[in-house]
Amino acid sequence: FQYAALFDSMTAADNIAFPLREHTDRSEADIAATVEDLLRRVQLEGRGDRMPSELSGGMRKRVGIARSLALEPDILYFDEPTSGLDPVTAAVIEDLIMETHRDFGYTGLVITHHWELAQRLASRVALLWRGRIHAIGTPGEFEASHDPIIRGFLDRDPRVLNLPTGPDGQRA
Repeated sequence: FQYAALFDSMTAADNIAFPLREHTDRSEADIAATVEDLLRRVQLEGRGDRMPSELSGGMRKRVGIARSLALEPDILYFDEPTSGLDPVTAAVIEDLIMETHRDFGYTGLVITHHWELAQRLASRVALLWRGRIHAIGTPGEFEASHDPIIRGFLDRDPRVLNLPTGPDGQRA
């Protein structure tokens, strides 16, 4: 949810309740209790009546996380979850992802260009290079790697763009 994907015509609470109303037969009282619990878990107690336009970028991302947790999924995808956020708010979102992962037990798939975020959140990392998975391993294995593409990515070395790939030796 790179941009939180909220319905701008619904309050934060209604955004969170949306999947419960659409995909379950739970009562409104039960939905309201779940929404309040999720708002608390994402540190937005008392803000359920706000429209997305009244929320900061970090608050919108937290509402998006709460909505994604409403149906208690087995797998949760995060597309650049800290994109566009200041470092302090980004750290809050990172902490929230770790807390909800622990509390809900979902498998999280995080798409990111930020190595520090991947190191903090991931037990396993896959590096996509020119449309294909180039390497899979732990953050520690990536750090210890001598592979020129992995090193170029981790070291932010622009020369990595000129490395040949595959048997045909194509360049970027």
